[in-house]
Amino acid sequence: MASHAHYIDGKWVDGETTFESRNPTNGESLGEFPRGAEADVAAAVEAAETAFEGWRGRSYIDRAEHLWDVYTGLKNRTDELGELVSRECGKEIGEGRADVVEAAHMVEWAAGNARHPHGDVVPSEIAKKDAYMRRKPRGVVGCITPWNFPVAIPFWHMAVALVEGNTVVWKPAEQTPKCAHTIAELMVEAGIPDGVFNMVQGYGEAGAALVDHDAVDTVLFTGSAEVGHEIAGKVGGRPGKLAACEMGGKNAVVITEAADLDLAVPAAVLSAFKTTGQRCVSAERLIVHTDVYDEFKSRFVEAAEAVSIGNPLDEGTFMGPLIEAEHREKVLSYNNLAREEGGEVLVDRSELGAEEIPDGSASGHWSGPFVYETEYDPDMRCLHEEVFGPHVALIEYDGGIEHAVELQNSTLYGLAGSIISEDYRQINYYRDHAELGLAYGNLPCIGAEVQLPFGGVKKSGNGYPSAREIIEAVTERTAWTLNNAEEIELAQGLSAELKTAER
Repeated sequence: MASHAHYIDGKWVDGETTFESRNPTNGESLGEFPRGAEADVAAAVEAAETAFEGWRGRSYIDRAEHLWDVYTGLKNRTDELGELVSRECGKEIGEGRADVVEAAHMVEWAAGNARHPHGDVVPSEIAKKDAYMRRKPRGVVGCITPWNFPVAIPFWHMAVALVEGNTVVWKPAEQTPKCAHTIAELMVEAGIPDGVFNMVQGYGEAGAALVDHDAVDTVLFTGSAEVGHEIAGKVGGRPGKLAACEMGGKNAVVITEAADLDLAVPAAVLSAFKTTGQRCVSAERLIVHTDVYDEFKSRFVEAAEAVSIGNPLDEGTFMGPLIEAEHREKVLSYNNLAREEGGEVLVDRSELGAEEIPDGSASGHWSGPFVYETEYDPDMRCLHEEVFGPHVALIEYDGGIEHAVELQNSTLYGLAGSIISEDYRQINYYRDHAELGLAYGNLPCIGAEVQLPFGGVKKSGNGYPSAREIIEAVTERTAWTLNNAEEIELAQGLSAELKTAER
């Protein structure tokens, strides 16, 4: 069994205890990894704190050159890393490669942004004064990332933070430590100076130690709402510290009476079942107008029954396994709850038959699409709590677009959503009234572009720890006013006595 280490202050550091990573498809061991403790985190933060002044003192271009080398490594190893993503987190191979490509796009954007303006020059009220704004790095940035995009999201956090002059301590997800180790290797190969990038593997106790450390200036978190709000509360209570958290969603696709069902059905399938429903932006509600409900339901059910489930390394697979046994039990419990709460089950592939499970993968965490229909009920937990699996409700509505958006907004979450309609007035109303951070028109409610913000409102987030808007989380703005005159002119209206006193 291959063993691995933390990466702290330019050195690979063993841990006192270890844990094992296993392929969720077949139980294959992917190696043994150190389980980080408070002392490991403290050493990593100290290294980052020490390295900060030297790193911030380099030019943007110098810092970006290291990231360009990381970009090259990602591009050269896309197929290799894509296969590793599929083996360690169960995403089908096309998604595994896409994870790496998205990471490369983020690094490319961050490094390229080093040559763009990083402040604003504005006119002053006084002719002989200059007024402008400059950005400065915040310091040590703690990054806590999830398993479902084990290559892309770490670079969402770290690429901009590093180019902007911060140093980083990263706690990756315990479910995908092999992917994390490989990212650390890329950073080492890129020659990033000692202490500028640090990685501590492990479980929640390592993440908690990172959040609690007084020398960490910013915490970036992507993950569950429960953990994210706890982090935001802790960090927000310390003066001068900042947490930016992108959390979960109870996302919906609205399909109006003006929808093209040839577009709506595949968009709904992708929204609900891509990545086995394990995306923060996955749809767990389909809100469908009564005029098209029956036809949409028939076609969507047929598509859900036909979704290909199998080995994620096979090119023809659409859905792989869930990430781990405990998560599978959670998803199954919500499927059962939907029945208990009165949902009428339309598709239940949650328990696969032996003939559906790939050879040699009986130990995998398999669960297929679960689809049910229900009337909207404000007290129905299944319509309001995030499942994070291939679990989706069909909800019929019979009013106008206002009714659909009311249902869209009926949860405490506000991450992502989509509207399928050929009526631009409906799309415009949805655009203006849906309470979302990410909105899509005539598209699935999944996907991201690195030059756009990625995050939510309400319970889904308190900032953007990813993509373009991460700059706001990892820098501080200073407003500068510079006097170019030989003397300071007193303001008009100042009393003669004051003028005399100053003379």
